[in-house]
Amino acid sequence: MADVALECFFDCSSPWTYLGVHNLKAMARRLGIEIQWKPIIVGGVFNKVNPAVYEMRANPPSAPKAAYVHKDIQDWARFSGLTINEPPACGHPVNAVKCMRACITLRPSGKLDAFATAAFESLWIDGRNLADDVVLRDICAVVDVDAEWLLAAIATPEIKQALWDNTNEAMDRGAFGSPTFFVDHDDMYFGNDHLPLVEFAIEQRRQVMAAMT
Repeated sequence: MADVALECFFDCSSPWTYLGVHNLKAMARRLGIEIQWKPIIVGGVFNKVNPAVYEMRANPPSAPKAAYVHKDIQDWARFSGLTINEPPACGHPVNAVKCMRACITLRPSGKLDAFATAAFESLWIDGRNLADDVVLRDICAVVDVDAEWLLAAIATPEIKQALWDNTNEAMDRGAFGSPTFFVDHDDMYFGNDHLPLVEFAIEQRRQVMAAMT
């Protein structure tokens, strides 16, 4: 019997995405379900469908709210067993376009997950800039990928277009940020905190599918 489809549109430049991807993988292992990874350019999403993000950056929240947001990230990090140094030492926001092209390139070989995990750790633990080729080479060394081959591949028109195709697909389907999850293509959820609802939706759909067999 075919299983429920689970997709994740993501960009490594967000601490909430680090949390969401980490916890999504734990959920998927628990449920025995495969994740379809869809790297995107979250800045492209903001530019087209969610410019309010830039307004919030230009007008930061009050000190009490900013303190709470920082606490919230750290509470979730402890809950998830992660270390998140936010903001990262390299500054934020970070341009992760090359990193996300690398994820596109490595998806067919099965190394996307390992590369993305190392990229999250490099940015959110070590504070290193994912736009820097030196950082990308170091990540390649961690996951046993030929760095020169990868850097050449991510500069090709095909890979650039594939990343934009994913980004446009996400927006066409209603996404406005990262991480965005889809259950069976049409049921969208946004953010790490909605993963319990993602799990519930998968279980409900599996029950329906089982009843139809």
